[in-house]
Amino acid sequence: QVQLVESGGGLVQPGGSLRLSCAASGIIFSNYNMGWYRQAPGKQRELVAVISSASSTYYADSVKGRFTISRDNAKNTVYLQMNSLKPEDTAVYYCRATQNVYDYWGQGTQVTVSS
Repeated sequence: QVQLVESGGGLVQPGGSLRLSCAASGIIFSNYNMGWYRQAPGKQRELVAVISSASSTYYADSVKGRFTISRDNAKNTVYLQMNSLKPEDTAVYYCRATQNVYDYWGQGTQVTVSS
């Protein structure tokens, strides 16, 4: 059974930082491309950042220079370091694992940026 479990969300003030984690089980983690997505109220889910199985990275323009995605294959975990957070970063953040036709999502973790 595949599980992706996100953690690390919460309430933070503008300009603050959070580090999200996504722990995977039931897959050969090192073979999967891992991504972080987010969905704000009333908006479509959007890509935030992706890290390939070879550790190449891609970022949405809105987070470039502020967020960093990384992975630890020994721990089956992908991270999203979020710095200089803005109110518009408020959303539910989801972890996604993809490999060929296989596509798995986590349940999400809430990030709220507010003073």
